[in-house]
Amino acid sequence: MNNAGSNHNSSTDAAAVLAGQAEIVDAVLGGQAEIVDAVLAASRVFVAVASNALVGTRPEVTLPQFRALVLLDQHGSMSLAHLASALGVVPSTATRMCDRLVAKKLVQRVTDRTNRRQLNITLLPTAKTLLAESTRRRKNEISRLLRSISRADQHALAGSLTMLVDAASARERAAAAKQARS
Repeated sequence: MNNAGSNHNSSTDAAAVLAGQAEIVDAVLGGQAEIVDAVLAASRVFVAVASNALVGTRPEVTLPQFRALVLLDQHGSMSLAHLASALGVVPSTATRMCDRLVAKKLVQRVTDRTNRRQLNITLLPTAKTLLAESTRRRKNEISRLLRSISRADQHALAGSLTMLVDAASARERAAAAKQARS
């Protein structure tokens, strides 16, 4: 058999494997593949909105750095280990990220009052200003996008997104409770 036939067979085999995987994924998702695809598409829109909201901000930050700032804003002061865990990175990665954020004068390291060996990371006013500006930009862009959707669909979307956020929050609380027990 020549190479062309071999390539055709391997392409056909690959397509069959992918089709089989799609069926398996759909079965695992309980017939929710279309919904999952829609949520993934929406998440890409939200990532693009967040990314675009950072363009031109001063100081410049990457999306992972921005995520760290958001976590610090939500939780207040955090230990480096807690921040690394929340970001899903190893402590050395979080340390390098914090080094960059300290250099940009967005965060500071503060010695913990109860454990002098522990450093906590806190936001500086510059970071709060950057977060507020980014939030303003994201709200403007999301408002612009929503104007192309009927009022009834906007309310349905808000309800659906609220349910998704609630589900994610419940999972986070359950994971935190499990971690606290261990």
